[in-house]
Amino acid sequence: MLSIYFNSKVLSTQLDYFALILNYYAMTPNVTKKQKRVFITGGGSGIGLAIAQAFADAKYHVIIAGRTQSRLKDSGFDYIEMDVTEEQSIADGMKAVGEIDIFIANAGAVSTAPALKTSRDVWDQMIAVNLTSIYLCAREAIPAMVEQGWGRFITIASTAALKGYAYTGAYAAAKHGVLGWTKTLAVELAKTGVTANAVCPGYTDTPLVDNALNKITAKTGLTRDEALGQFIKDNPMGRLIDPHEVASAALWLASDGASSVNGQALTLDGGETIS
Repeated sequence: MLSIYFNSKVLSTQLDYFALILNYYAMTPNVTKKQKRVFITGGGSGIGLAIAQAFADAKYHVIIAGRTQSRLKDSGFDYIEMDVTEEQSIADGMKAVGEIDIFIANAGAVSTAPALKTSRDVWDQMIAVNLTSIYLCAREAIPAMVEQGWGRFITIASTAALKGYAYTGAYAAAKHGVLGWTKTLAVELAKTGVTANAVCPGYTDTPLVDNALNKITAKTGLTRDEALGQFIKDNPMGRLIDPHEVASAALWLASDGASSVNGQALTLDGGETIS
């Protein structure tokens, strides 16, 4: 039975949404009914965790999702275990959480290989986790936003949605697809009060990049600084993007001040894609 871990207590999906809300207000009396609810996939680490922290600081009610319970639990946020590559897991997760105001599709993964040596398994995996997952999440989350007349659907894409990178063909193809899907949603939702936008960061200072640097140094004999140089050589600022910069961008897109921003790819790359 799927469960949502809600302020250290477990509510099963057999409880209806109104019971969940009553339980929540009973446990957190400082929360008003006007507080917006934000749901973040891949929220246990890296960019997702930075986004969760930023929204919590701005007094949103934050719920994160992921596959690693220990990481989710350690975050300190309400959370639910959910696998974005599994259609039923997404459907069950959204049913357990109930209506949300802001959905941030952050979960993703990368695998590298020369384009013509990319296996079918790797291709399917990259499309499933980076693209199909966002289609499935949108299908589950957006109808309730439309019904209430307000919502934000924000995808965390990548500069790989805007250009090609060697050895990341499947990932880049998926991220280009994310941008196309986001723009299509934006056009179709334009009159509903719901917007759809993407944030496209360049290489970001996350555990994912840290692990990649470790692998490069182990395989090539390069120093860590030399390996890092390969990541930042195309960024005119000569540095990695800070996860909190991505979080700030998502926070702005979720604000009322960004109500007319729709179908955009907000790029955080130090000028890489224009240089």
